[in-house]
Amino acid sequence: MPVDADLVPLLQILEGATPMHELQPAEARDGFRKLTIDFRPPVPLPEVASVTDTTVAGGDGPRPARVYRPLAEGPLPTVVMFHGGGFVIGDLDTHDAMARSISAGANAVVVSVDYRLAPEAPFPAAALDAIAAVRDVQGRLGELGGNDVLAVAGDSAGGNLSAVAAQNVPGLAAQLLIYPATDVLGDYASRVDNAKGYFLEQDTMLWFIGHYAPEGTDLFDPRLSPMRGNLAGQPPAVVCTAEFDPLRDEGIAYADGLAAAGVAVEHTTYPGMIHGFFDMGPWAPACQQAIDETIARFGKLLNG
Repeated sequence: MPVDADLVPLLQILEGATPMHELQPAEARDGFRKLTIDFRPPVPLPEVASVTDTTVAGGDGPRPARVYRPLAEGPLPTVVMFHGGGFVIGDLDTHDAMARSISAGANAVVVSVDYRLAPEAPFPAAALDAIAAVRDVQGRLGELGGNDVLAVAGDSAGGNLSAVAAQNVPGLAAQLLIYPATDVLGDYASRVDNAKGYFLEQDTMLWFIGHYAPEGTDLFDPRLSPMRGNLAGQPPAVVCTAEFDPLRDEGIAYADGLAAAGVAVEHTTYPGMIHGFFDMGPWAPACQQAIDETIARFGKLLNG
C-alpha cells in the first residue's frame, strides 16, 4: 500500500529541509528538537502521575535520566527506555511523549536514559551506558516500579541499545524494539527500496554510523550489531517495523532470529508507516493506532 495519506504533508515539509547528513551534529540536534517539540501539534500528552529527573549509572559515571510513573497503583513493572536518533541526536525531551505513552499504556514505571552521544562519545560509549543503566535500575526496582519485573524499550538506535542491554544483562522480563537498528553490515532490500523520501534516508544512516562507529570500529561487535550476538535465552520481545523504513528488513531479521532461537516474539510490520511513526500519532490516526497496539502488547508481557 502507499504511504499513509496523513503522513504525506509531513513528508512534504521535511522534503524542503536541509538533509540531516549535510548538517553538523549540533545543527542536527537542534533541528530534531524543533521537529519533535516545537512543531508538535498542540494535542494533550499521555497523562502520567509524575515525572521526576534523576540519574542512573553510565559507562563512565552517572547519566541524566527521567522517571515516569503511571496513574496505576503499584507495585508495577519497570522499563528502562532508550531514545532513538542514530546515536547522534535525540534526548530526554525529544522522547518525552514516547516515555509517557509507554508508562501510561503499559502501566509501568519508565526510566528514560540520556546516554552519551557521538561523535563526542563514539562506540562503545552508548552501549556501555545502556548496559550500566539497566544493571543499576535492576538493583533499584524496589524504589522504582516496586515489583521484580524489569524490561527495556527503545526506538531505532534506542531499539539497538535495548537489544544490546538485553544480551548483556540477565534477568529481563521483556523487550520492546521499535524499528530497531540491528545489523550495520547487513545486506537488506529495504535499505535500497526505502533509501530516500521516507524521513530516515540511507545517506543519513551512513552519516549516523560514521559518527558513532568511525574507521577502525569492529562493525560485527554484537554491542554495535546485536544481530551478530547470541539470541538464545533472550527475553520475550515485541518488535514493530514500518513498511517504508530503510531499517525494516533488519528489524524483521532480528525478530525472526529471536524466534528461531526459541524466544517468544510478537512482530508486526505496519503498512503505510515510515520510520519515526511512534512519535507521529498527532499527525496520523493510523500511527496512533499502531502505537497503542504495540504498547498494549508490551503491557501484556509486563503485567502477565
